[in-house]
Amino acid sequence: MLKKLPRENMGTSNLGWLESRFHFSFAEYRNPTNIQFGVLRVLNDDIIHAKTGFDTHPHANMEIISYVVDGEITHKDSMGNAETLKAGEVQYLSAGNGIYHSEHNLHESEDLRLLQIWILPPKNGLPKLYGSHKFKEDEKKNKLLNIVSSENGDAKIRIHQDVNFYVSKLDKSKSLNFKIEENRQVYFVQIEGSSSINSIELNNGDAMEITQELKLDIKAITNSHFLFIEMKEV
Repeated sequence: MLKKLPRENMGTSNLGWLESRFHFSFAEYRNPTNIQFGVLRVLNDDIIHAKTGFDTHPHANMEIISYVVDGEITHKDSMGNAETLKAGEVQYLSAGNGIYHSEHNLHESEDLRLLQIWILPPKNGLPKLYGSHKFKEDEKKNKLLNIVSSENGDAKIRIHQDVNFYVSKLDKSKSLNFKIEENRQVYFVQIEGSSSINSIELNNGDAMEITQELKLDIKAITNSHFLFIEMKEV
C-alpha cells in the first residue's frame, strides 16, 4: 500500500528565525490522526536562519537523527559534546533518561536546512549515545547509502531501535530498487527534486507511507535527493 503525502497537506510554522514543515503532530501542529508512523515519531524539515537557533532544552527517551541538507549546525550538550556539522554530515543522539542540548546556525548569512528525525527507543532508560559522521558524496551518488542502523546493523551510525535510514542522490533518469522484507514498512521523504516510487510521483518536500509492499522501484524524474526509513511494521 502506497500513501502519498503532499507537502501542501503537512503542518507548517514560521517563527521568523525558524521555518518548519511538520510531517507529524509537533508544536502548534496538532492532528490526532497523524501522530507517528511505526517508531517514527517526528520528522521536521527545518530552515534555521543565520545567527539563530534552538537554545538549551531537554530531551529524554528519544533517539534523534539530524540530517544536514544545507548550511551548518553547531551542537552543544550536557554530556560535554560540542561540534559544528556541515551539509552531508549526520548527527545522532540517544537521550536516555535525559540530556540538555542546544542547536544553532552561527553562520553570518547562510540558512541551515536539516531534517530533524525522532525515533522512539525500544524501551526507556537506555544508555545515552552521541556522535556524528560525515559521509562522502560518492557514497550516495546513484546508489543507496545506509546511514543509520540498529546496533546489530552495519551502518556507520548505530542506535538502539530496529530501523535503517537510507539516502541517495540519484541523477535524472537513473533508477534503484530496494527489497522490503516481510513485516517491514518504509517512510520515504523526497528532499530535493522529484522521483517516481512504484510509478507514483513525489516532488520536493513530499513523502510517502509504504506498507505491505515487497519492493521499491525508484526512478529519478529530475536529479533527486531522498531519504527513507525502513522499520518493523506496526
